[in-house]
Amino acid sequence: MIDLHSHTFFSDGMLVASELARRAEAKGLTALGMTDHGDLSNIDFIVPRLVEVARRLNDVMKLHLIPGIELTHVHPAHISEAAEMARSLGARIVIVHGETVVEPVASGTNRAAIEAGVDVLAHPGCITLEEAKLAAEKGVLLEITARGGHSLTNGHVAKMAIEAGADLVINTDSHAPGDLIDEAFARIVVTGAGLSVSCFETMQANARRFID
Repeated sequence: MIDLHSHTFFSDGMLVASELARRAEAKGLTALGMTDHGDLSNIDFIVPRLVEVARRLNDVMKLHLIPGIELTHVHPAHISEAAEMARSLGARIVIVHGETVVEPVASGTNRAAIEAGVDVLAHPGCITLEEAKLAAEKGVLLEITARGGHSLTNGHVAKMAIEAGADLVINTDSHAPGDLIDEAFARIVVTGAGLSVSCFETMQANARRFID
């Protein structure tokens, strides 16, 4: 299983990168995105460190690490700039913390992220059909999440994506060891969002684009 969205203690995760990687590998994952929370104040701290961790561990582990960032509560006007900065520092995946219904994310974040052409819009809450259509046009993946709270709108996100023809991905947004899931549980999350079993395979194919 490929999971593109997780956090180390470089932001609010509980584990150092090496332990998170080992626990993910033991859970049966084949690839993991390390995407700590960042904004314009700390992107230059987080990304180079995750790039270096990935470089070292990818030489010795079966698990493939993908270094990146989750732009979090970044003002919509600054998302494009922040995404460009992260990529210039070596981020292989740029995620934006979408308009989840359980946090006061600024209105307009979903659209700004999609317009900036980020890789994944995480837990996009009550995303509109217009935004989902734009995501399809821009090739931005919409996230179905296993994380509590954020997952409340999975069904809505799935419905908008299907209607708009947007691509989806299944992620955990792991912050702690207990957040990591295996493939069997991931399939349950996907079907629980109202999607067919075959959608899991399509989501995994969507995630493979970030593996070298």
